[in-house]
Amino acid sequence: MAKIADIELGDFPLLLAPMEDVSDPPFRALCKEQGADVVYTEFISSEGLIRDAAKSVQKLDIYEKERPVGIQIFGANLDSMLKTVEIVERSKPDFIDINFGCPVKKVVSKGAGAGILRDIPLMVKLSEAMVKHSALPITVKTRLGWDHDTIYIEDVAERLQDVGVQALAIHGRTRSQMYKGEADWEPIANVKNNPRMYIPIFGNGDVNSPEKAVLMRDRYGLDGAMIGRASIGNPWFFKDVKHYFKTGEHAEPASLEERVQTARRHLEMAIDWNGEHAGLFETRRHYTNYFKGIPHFKEYRLRMVTAESKEMVFEVFDEVLEKFSVH
Repeated sequence: MAKIADIELGDFPLLLAPMEDVSDPPFRALCKEQGADVVYTEFISSEGLIRDAAKSVQKLDIYEKERPVGIQIFGANLDSMLKTVEIVERSKPDFIDINFGCPVKKVVSKGAGAGILRDIPLMVKLSEAMVKHSALPITVKTRLGWDHDTIYIEDVAERLQDVGVQALAIHGRTRSQMYKGEADWEPIANVKNNPRMYIPIFGNGDVNSPEKAVLMRDRYGLDGAMIGRASIGNPWFFKDVKHYFKTGEHAEPASLEERVQTARRHLEMAIDWNGEHAGLFETRRHYTNYFKGIPHFKEYRLRMVTAESKEMVFEVFDEVLEKFSVH
């Protein structure tokens, strides 16, 4: 049984990764319905929260039905991070996650995200200060290291645990790899198998099939799988993995009707949450996967992603049902 502090997550929980412009409340709700055990908000800038930047503050929206939910923050300035804790606690998440893994240049250049992997003492110091400053459990998401020559994750994991971090999600790539090449889960397994470690270790990176999740659980012995890109436009991924765990077989893929209905709900929830303009924009990245595998679909997808009102998108959905349904 994996636990973050006193929060029981079940055996080998599936976690929806924090993804910018993806892990918003509408998408989290859909993933939760389909079996995600833990969800995270998009990562939120500590500086943005302190400045009261509208986009950052809005990302603090969480809802009862999605618990357990972690709010993820990033930053490299100790004072800002501590001020952020107080702001975040008002939203009453179940835990606060620190992003020490984002490889994007605009984040790294400020020494935040994966940028902090070049300064491990600061990473430990920030984590310790956050633990002391918050009544909520503090968790960390990070990468193997800055580059191939600086993979110190076993030592880093021990040090983070020693200062009170309650769980660790590790992406199996270095910062210099970005998202290229294959994720290496071996160093993550080494962290898990270190007899000094007792906090849960979640694996992340390339969990793109139920078989990979089984591998992460059975061969690498990790405590759970954090799923990112495989879930975009495919909230059913969580259900598929759980079905495979139980039966050793793949679940029936979602029918076209179910795909259209889910895409429609997703868009409606996104508009309710964020207004029509942003709602239309945020759901666009999901359409490719919602309708994956349908032949000669390009024209329809193009219309979905260029539509300027929800009515126009719904019109395309109706046409898709009409044209591609098996009558």
